[in-house]
Amino acid sequence: MTETVLLVGGGGREHAVARALADSDADLYACAGNRNPGIVTLTDGFQTLETTDPQAVTEYAKEVAATLAVIGPEAPLAAGVADALDEAGIYAFGPQQAEARIETDKAFQRRFMEEHNIPGCPEFETYENMEAACAYIDGYGGDLAVKPVGLTGGKGVRVIGDQCTPDEAKDYLRDSDYEGVVLEERLYGEEFTVQAFVANGEFRVSPAVQDHKRAYEGDEGPNTGGMGSYSDAALELPFMTKEDYDDAVNVLGAVVNALDDYKGVLYGQFMLTESGPRVVEFNARFGDPEAMNTLPVMNTDFLDVLVAAREDRSLPQLSFQPKATVCKYAVPDGYPTDPEAGAEVTISSEGVATAVGELTTKQSRTDQSGANASDALLYYASVDDREDGIYTTTSRSYAVVGIGDSIAAAEEIVEGVLQRAGTEGLRVRHDIGKSDLIQQRIGHMEAIRD
Repeated sequence: MTETVLLVGGGGREHAVARALADSDADLYACAGNRNPGIVTLTDGFQTLETTDPQAVTEYAKEVAATLAVIGPEAPLAAGVADALDEAGIYAFGPQQAEARIETDKAFQRRFMEEHNIPGCPEFETYENMEAACAYIDGYGGDLAVKPVGLTGGKGVRVIGDQCTPDEAKDYLRDSDYEGVVLEERLYGEEFTVQAFVANGEFRVSPAVQDHKRAYEGDEGPNTGGMGSYSDAALELPFMTKEDYDDAVNVLGAVVNALDDYKGVLYGQFMLTESGPRVVEFNARFGDPEAMNTLPVMNTDFLDVLVAAREDRSLPQLSFQPKATVCKYAVPDGYPTDPEAGAEVTISSEGVATAVGELTTKQSRTDQSGANASDALLYYASVDDREDGIYTTTSRSYAVVGIGDSIAAAEEIVEGVLQRAGTEGLRVRHDIGKSDLIQQRIGHMEAIRD
């Protein structure tokens, strides 16, 4: 039978999911609080609604006769949307509220790791009283990561010794209205992510990705939702070994074994240290932008994964193209501290395809770079889709992903597209995926491990 899939969410991550399902034997519908023009063009129907309202999402799912649902963002998971869909007989590929606490409650996450002996857990303490937390900062003999227990959109963490001083961290806590905080040892190394599809006690993993949270080139500035990311043609990244990747996968396996009822995507963010991967955090959904690196190169039909999960069958083994990817986000000027909305977004999927064609012709003619311009994809994120055009909001606007035989080739494709599209009123971290930045990562890990 033809499946009817409801996609919940309207960001760049969900655009990537929609594209992964668009060529499947499925009727695709979506709902979100914002109208993403990229998602709208790929679906049979779109409804604007509050995605943290379980009743509203479930009613729309029933209206379109959905047989499956995929929940993209973390906020609907925290609100129990998966619970409501499951209760209505619509299989939701996303954890229920209790299991989603692996992301939505960082204090629970660390205590869970401690209780179940999950490898890679840093030394930590949790506090509900901010003055007690400040006293711990005063008495601690090293740098700490300061993490609010709830959801902060990837922007709540402060790292003493990197982003702030101990006194600034204490002021941050005293000025906050957080219900609790986790204070944990600062980890040194290189961060990377591995995402897994989980259902029926099984999991299947995707290639490692490195995200870039800091706003400005050279890893400067405040944290953002993610300025871009890259993956390599192999499962691991250039600064990692295959053993490092396998160790991270073993951590995910330990979590799946401890969370018997977990279903959906389990995202492990790791710090590769001198002693191997340590856990920075877990997320209960695809990463944004990491989904845009992994889904475009996945050969396995995502719909097959969803159906197997619902039917309590063994998940299919995943196959990925041996390609590297580079993703760069275009964000409004001033993002994230003082973003300026209202700039026109002139890029389109057709324009991206034309730019790639021009790049391919140029490279085949000159053959100077050695790059293979195989593909580029556009993913809209938070944009204002008006009758007279598409405009920026105050959040990330769109991402361009290049796919090539190497990271350098993929990066050149992205830059070529962005140059042709123009980014007036927008800002891009152009250093993501550049060879000198990659080499810095490699050198950093070599120094740490010497």
